[in-house]
Amino acid sequence: MNAPSAAQLWRPALLVAGVGATAAVLHGVPGDSLAQAADDHDSLADLLAFVGAGAALCAAGVPRQVVAYTAGFTFGLWGGLSLGLAAQVTGCAIDLAWARLVARDWVLRRLGPRLARIDRFLAANPFTATVMLRLLPVGNNLVLNLLAGISSVPAGRFLAGSAVGYLPQTLVFVLLGTGSRLARGVEIGLGFALFAASATLGALLLRRVRADWTLSADASDAWYGGSRPG
Repeated sequence: MNAPSAAQLWRPALLVAGVGATAAVLHGVPGDSLAQAADDHDSLADLLAFVGAGAALCAAGVPRQVVAYTAGFTFGLWGGLSLGLAAQVTGCAIDLAWARLVARDWVLRRLGPRLARIDRFLAANPFTATVMLRLLPVGNNLVLNLLAGISSVPAGRFLAGSAVGYLPQTLVFVLLGTGSRLARGVEIGLGFALFAASATLGALLLRRVRADWTLSADASDAWYGGSRPG
């Protein structure tokens, strides 16, 4: 197994930097007023506002793990998991619909050469392929959404697969956010352990699917921009 190059590590490094910056900002709020606000203002309108804001950030390309961390820090474990996952899936649906209904020509001009192999990969088994791709801690969530939007993959299966594939990492970063808010090491340690397990599972799935579906290295590069497991 070859050592990862700098080009392969920049996405995970950016993710770590984004989560670290978010943690610093949240801890800098005087008196944990953000968390207090969540306890005091948990009306349906407030919860929908968080989901809407999180969905907009995910749809714009902000790492979904940052949204999950913020949800955990603000709303705790179960509330953060539900709201974070809802925001991520909604953002995915926005990108999918935008690419499929509004910006097909724009996406094709920029991402068209990648589409044929990706389309075949997803068409073989849309739900399983989507779950596998979401489990990996590398890759570009926005590019995947846009490519799926102009492919022939059924929207329902893609969104369902995305929700299932999002769940492990969402739980991981919600746990990290919850543990950070409450200064409890158990949640933080469990979050890191689950993150390692999720990444390992994703890498094993990718290796198996490559063997079964003869996924070429070029097709993998199309998804991950060179950020592939070794």
